[in-house]
Amino acid sequence: MSTVYSAEFAGKEISIRTDYVAAQANGSAYVRYGDTIVLVTAVWQKSRREDIDFLPLTVDYQEMTSAAGKIPGGFFKREGRPNEKETLTSRFIDRSIRPLFPKGWHNETQVIATVLSYDSDCGSDIAAMLGTSAALGVSDIPFNGPIAGVRVARRDGKLICNPTMEELDESDLDLFLVGRKVPRDGDEGAFDVNLVMVEGGASEADEDSVVEAINFGLASLPPVIELQDKIREALGRAKQAVETVEIDDELSRSVTERAQEKLASAYQITAKLERYEAIRETRREVQEELAGDDATIASQVDTVLDGIERSILRGMILNENTRIDKRSPRDIRPITCEVGVLPRTHGSAIFTRGETQALSIMTLGTSSDEQRLDWIGGEEFRRFMLHYNFPPYCVGEAKFLRGPGRREIGHGVLARRALVPVMPSPEDFPYTIRIVSEILSSNGSSSMATVCGGSLSLLDGGVPIKSVVAGIAMGLLKEGDKVAILSDILGDEDHAGDMDFKVCGTRKGVTAMQMDIKIDGITEDILRKALQQAREGRFHILDIMEKTIASPRSEMSRYAPRITTITINPERIRDVIGTGGKNIRHIISETGCSVDVEDDGTVTIASSEQEASERAIAMIRALTEEAEIGKIYTGTVKKIVDFGAFVEILPGIDGLVHISQLENRRVTKVTDVLQEGETVSVKVIDIDKNGKIRLSRKDALEEGA
Repeated sequence: MSTVYSAEFAGKEISIRTDYVAAQANGSAYVRYGDTIVLVTAVWQKSRREDIDFLPLTVDYQEMTSAAGKIPGGFFKREGRPNEKETLTSRFIDRSIRPLFPKGWHNETQVIATVLSYDSDCGSDIAAMLGTSAALGVSDIPFNGPIAGVRVARRDGKLICNPTMEELDESDLDLFLVGRKVPRDGDEGAFDVNLVMVEGGASEADEDSVVEAINFGLASLPPVIELQDKIREALGRAKQAVETVEIDDELSRSVTERAQEKLASAYQITAKLERYEAIRETRREVQEELAGDDATIASQVDTVLDGIERSILRGMILNENTRIDKRSPRDIRPITCEVGVLPRTHGSAIFTRGETQALSIMTLGTSSDEQRLDWIGGEEFRRFMLHYNFPPYCVGEAKFLRGPGRREIGHGVLARRALVPVMPSPEDFPYTIRIVSEILSSNGSSSMATVCGGSLSLLDGGVPIKSVVAGIAMGLLKEGDKVAILSDILGDEDHAGDMDFKVCGTRKGVTAMQMDIKIDGITEDILRKALQQAREGRFHILDIMEKTIASPRSEMSRYAPRITTITINPERIRDVIGTGGKNIRHIISETGCSVDVEDDGTVTIASSEQEASERAIAMIRALTEEAEIGKIYTGTVKKIVDFGAFVEILPGIDGLVHISQLENRRVTKVTDVLQEGETVSVKVIDIDKNGKIRLSRKDALEEGA
């Protein structure tokens, strides 16, 4: 019988069993949080490829629909491609653990987190992050943990750790953050929890509130970190030794002599492709001269060259206060904005910042265009979509075009999260909105260019967003007491830096952020300074964007659908639809409009032509019009009985003309006055509580009808 280790985490019990299931994995953790259960396994491949000098790590988080008592939809009735949440959670875990493997660990390593039971109020992503750390901790895989994740929300001004779904729905801030245990110097057993990763959004929160939320979340993590320490002490295996390649001093000197000066010159080239070509040429020459066909020496040469490049770049910034493109740490590359670049689209913009360029295309649709998402916890209907594409030509490469990968999905979600807080409500703007961001050129933070371009395309399309949104990518380098915070980082600076973070928002506050930290020692003071510098950069970008377009256009594109909303009696919906959809298909084919009918009687008519919309509305009104007392109608005699005639005054609505109401004289036989199929003018004289209608032909005649 396995041992259950448990602790209280943000007011709820969370437990871990590590010797319970999946015994052939190198490490496993069976995590229970409320009724959420996640199994996480960690395995490493014993055979190692000699031709790689990186960590081949794969992380997969998967949700079994059986965990929520559901059977998958579709023909095959089994789980298929990962959904958006599964992809994002896989990325969260990967980004958090990847920097914590020691250098030199190049064996293939795989982490799989499987949701076996789902409780919507106890986050499966939180359990998966904890399980990943625990599984790696008890395994023989070298890992510099433990870590743990927590979600922080804010409802009615109060911060909450690991909120319920109801609390999260009512929150104006949602951050998922990960912290790592760092022993405190000189105080045996004591430790701090340092920030590793943050991702989330807010409704224009100020920077101080973001820092407060991060500190609040980190303060909740010690119990689950201590829990992992207890498990590892009891059940942990001895870690595998990491092979470190000793670089021969003579070889290192030879590489430095041949490459230092040339690489330093290459890093003076501001154009990305030219710089990369100069670096490649230098590396090729050194490899050919010193390594030849010897793969072992070639690997060592590469290691030395990597160190030289990193040292050159970091030295320029930390010692000379200058960057590759001659900017100071606070400078932002030149920005240009264009809107209305595509004449037939509903909104378009090109945002260019240095060598990064994004084309944003905005399309308006109706409620029938909403995206339906089937999550493990239920369905979501999304009326705002943002899709990010990163074609190979944007970085000068030739590759096969494939579907979006994890990176593309993650960048798209971040940009969408940044824009959601400023989107109009369905009542104010009853459109489905889709933005596609095509990255035309990339050298640093195309996701932030997507945020800026997306905001511009919304304004160009006349979407009444509440504020303009901009995003900026920041970097940080730290060596000892030297700290450099960089605004608008290049790809090279991201690679060589110690922290990269992206901040999006309006002039009021932050709407989305993403942060990855590769080192310890990022203090609260550094974090506050970084967020303040990001705020300054964001305002600079907003100034430029607003010079191009500062508010939504007063008119939408002539090619965009005009949406008109009317309300009908819900009981008359069947009359609009018709038998087998006959009536609504007729309206659509006759007018060319898009017609959507909601269960509450709301009917949405969309067309780019006003006349077509008016025709569709008239046809719907004719099908759903209600009889009014005192109003005269021209109807058709449907049935004659001894005591009167039934006349259809509206489609599907008829009333009785009593024999006494046929003429201003006594009528002995109804057929003396009316025949079935005859058209006749009648007046509504009464509608009883059961909806029965009384009609009068003689009153209509008196009024000259």
